Amino acid sequence: MFINPLSPITFLKISSLKATIFILFVLLLKSNLLRLKGGLIGGLFALILLSGIFISSSLAVGSVIYALKIRNDNKPSDDVQVEDKLEVVNI
Repeated sequence: MFINPLSPITFLKISSLKATIFILFVLLLKSNLLRLKGGLIGGLFALILLSGIFISSSLAVGSVIYALKIRNDNKPSDDVQVEDKLEVVNI
């Protein structure tokens, strides 16, 4: 059996190819994790914005309903007479 004189060069070629593949794999995983993290942060931010809009609109509708209820409660009924009298105040 003969020893190949180019075997150290072949070994270096294969090991550098393995290192390159490993580096590219790590970069691919990193990009996928960054994309996933960005999607989660974006989704959370959108959920916070939507819940804020929902809460503020609910508050606005509730205040309008409360104002109408107070307005209807303070209206004098037809059978109650409201007298407008001016009273003199003596000091």
